[in-house]
Amino acid sequence: MQIKSVDFLKSSANINQCPEPKHTEYAFVGRSNVGKSSLINCITNRKKIALTSGNPGKTRLINHFIVNNEWYLVDLPGYGYAKVSKKERAKFESMIKSYLLERKNLACLFLLIDIRHAPLQLDIEFTEWLGSNMIPFVIVFTKADKIAKDVLQKSVDKYKDKLKEQWESLPPIYVTSAHNSLGRDEILDYIENTNNLLKSN
Repeated sequence: MQIKSVDFLKSSANINQCPEPKHTEYAFVGRSNVGKSSLINCITNRKKIALTSGNPGKTRLINHFIVNNEWYLVDLPGYGYAKVSKKERAKFESMIKSYLLERKNLACLFLLIDIRHAPLQLDIEFTEWLGSNMIPFVIVFTKADKIAKDVLQKSVDKYKDKLKEQWESLPPIYVTSAHNSLGRDEILDYIENTNNLLKSN
């Protein structure tokens, strides 16, 4: 897929404020500091579509973008950010889960996980919640350029083994790096193929 245009639509504090669901939608979510904004900028081939910051937790609202005037890209707040109050964390969690459960035009959630870390319980629990609520999702490992290739594959295999403890079959998995665009084309191909499949049905 060639990205011809990316335009910011609006930021929403809850699902009722989101744009009219007239286009297929793809959302991105992950723990704070997972590199979500950098990956979105990489995927869209824009430098400042999603705001990046040295301070995690920059995204506080549901941010909608329209890509190629055909589909919505959604930047969701990060979860599990320790440097905000419990009340704020609960607010973000409620916002994210309400969106995922109620947004009817959501085709897929891209769940971002920092591949440098061992499987984290919070991420594992979130995948289980997505599965139990039948929300289609893809796992996207980020920051692959930060570790050696042999360590990278071992880390991916470790995550797969952990997920297989609860899953009979795994969701699609992509390994990415915003630094060198690893995985960008694969994600865009996935979105394009999904769009084409939905149009044919």
